Amino acid sequence: MSALRRTGQALLAPALAVVIALVISAAVMAAIGVDPARAFSVMVDFGDTPSQQVTAIVVVLNRAVPLFLAGLAVAVAFRMGLFNIGVEGQYRMATVVAAGVGASVSLPGPLHVLLIIVVAMGVAAIWAGIVGVLKVTRGVSEVISSIMLNFIALGLASFLLTGPLRGSEPGASIVTTTEIPESGWFPSLNGLLGALGLANPPRQLYGFLLVAVVVGVAVAVLLKRTRFGFDLRATGLSASAASASGVDAKRMVITTMLISGAVAGLIGLPDLLGSDHSYGTQFTSGLGFLGIAIALLGRNSPLGIAVAAVLFAFLDRASVPLQIASIPSSVVTIIQGTIVLAVVIANEIARRIARRQAESGSAVAPPAAGDGSSPEPGSTPPTGPALTNATGSAGRTEPTGSAQ
Repeated sequence: MSALRRTGQALLAPALAVVIALVISAAVMAAIGVDPARAFSVMVDFGDTPSQQVTAIVVVLNRAVPLFLAGLAVAVAFRMGLFNIGVEGQYRMATVVAAGVGASVSLPGPLHVLLIIVVAMGVAAIWAGIVGVLKVTRGVSEVISSIMLNFIALGLASFLLTGPLRGSEPGASIVTTTEIPESGWFPSLNGLLGALGLANPPRQLYGFLLVAVVVGVAVAVLLKRTRFGFDLRATGLSASAASASGVDAKRMVITTMLISGAVAGLIGLPDLLGSDHSYGTQFTSGLGFLGIAIALLGRNSPLGIAVAAVLFAFLDRASVPLQIASIPSSVVTIIQGTIVLAVVIANEIARRIARRQAESGSAVAPPAAGDGSSPEPGSTPPTGPALTNATGSAGRTEPTGSAQ
């Protein structure tokens, strides 16, 4: 099967799910007295002047960057068969500590920014690593432990914000850390917009967009083109078979959680280094949970996650024009929720269809005895080439919502 055909099959289920979700959302809007055609018209209206249109695009891209990183963090764990629901606590904890460290040092620009990034990734990786250690040593479900650590992280971040790292004056309505010096700010990409002949918008296009692209490419290469990526997927499919092939399943669990956490540590940095320059009580929240929906919609593929992040960012940006047009902004929430539900169902249907096709193909043309592709009754689980065969077949044994 060609790469183009595999890509088309992988994107078919999410694309159909989005179309079905829009139809259902239109029906719901009509039921609550909202004109669907007018609502959709307002959502896709980016303004009349070039400046307004570029500004709208910048808003979407700025929102998509942290969503993309959140989706990547969740997808890395999903590929292993792990559910890292603790991304929310990991990035909030990482951001407040990175903001405190960044405000307390004075370094040349590139080194200052690099220090903040390394601190954020390190803190989030350690926080996620706790989940991995608990799973391999005590058998604690990563779902339970990561949820509990979310509450601990949010409480600890609140303590640090209102205590040791507080930078705002006593009695201030908005509590923040000390502002990071200008040497720790990440440059914007507005100069690039000007070089392309586009209008210079009043908002800054986050330069962290380039970092997100690099991270996305690195994750794609790591998962698809390296032995580690193969071992990660193989362990997620069958830990016993992977262990029989010489893979240390426990080490893979911990390593995967560390990588997932390190990516999660980057989620809050676009806003921290691009616009806010401090962590406060009004800092963006909920990105970790949105990352789960984005990873599902993107089928754990970095390219698919990028498309899903832009879609969700577009919907988030549409909430303000909808309010201005006297249309409830809850329309956006309805569309997002319906998309997630439709994608989950579509992925499950696609997985079952692929499995039936694989089973029917095996029944029509059974492999020759002793070729290693099908174990005989009573034989041991497949290892080596058999394991490679299992993990290399598109859509047959991958967990729900994942992409080959």
